[in-house]
Amino acid sequence: MEVELFVTCLVDGLCPEVGTATAQVLERAGCEVVFNPQQTCCGQPAFNTGLTLEARDLARKFVIDYRQSAAPIVVPSGSCADMLTHHLPQLLPDDEDARTVSNRVTELTAFLVDVLGVTDLGAVCETKAVYHYSCHGLRNLGLSDQADQLLAGVAGLERVPLAEDRECCGFGGLFSMEMPDVSAAIMNTKLDLIEQADPEVIVGGDVSCLLHLEGGMQRRGSPIAVKHIAEVLAQQRLSSQSASPG
Repeated sequence: MEVELFVTCLVDGLCPEVGTATAQVLERAGCEVVFNPQQTCCGQPAFNTGLTLEARDLARKFVIDYRQSAAPIVVPSGSCADMLTHHLPQLLPDDEDARTVSNRVTELTAFLVDVLGVTDLGAVCETKAVYHYSCHGLRNLGLSDQADQLLAGVAGLERVPLAEDRECCGFGGLFSMEMPDVSAAIMNTKLDLIEQADPEVIVGGDVSCLLHLEGGMQRRGSPIAVKHIAEVLAQQRLSSQSASPG
């Protein structure tokens, strides 16, 4: 199956390794990955600040960039997938292409589990991990246990129970900048619970949340790392050695 990869601004600008890992995971799942170098922003930051005209311009560009194909558009981010699924058609209500393109958008874990029916990608990751469920995926996209199914197929990965694992990390996009004290308080509650769980790594599906949590952990001097779920799934199980010729 051919798929188009929309990497998102944060992945492109700050975490390109997540985009590479996402492409590797999709290829391992049997997909031919197409990357459109003309892609830019989905328009979410402008939309969230009330800059409707700017958000509409970005939405229109997204439609132009992706309307030539009928392939699924896979996004390694619940927040950007939510923007493209629910708000892009609202910004361009009279554009039939906008509705068609929007209907092709799927978040990465949902695409793997719900569309492809894949839960075991032959990954190996020897670590103890907690999973952070991001708000946009849970509440706006209806993601449930897709990440759980995928992580259950990772050899060597030990899931550590995390209290209140479905509560907000405090990022909330522009919320963290407009209300930094409240954002920090929510984050610190989350970080306290993570430290009590004592994992080696925090895994999540949104780079924005992971960057927020990573920054908090670094300020605490914590050794706990963060990884996008695509990075975990891309770690391949070592193949057995070929027998020596006799």
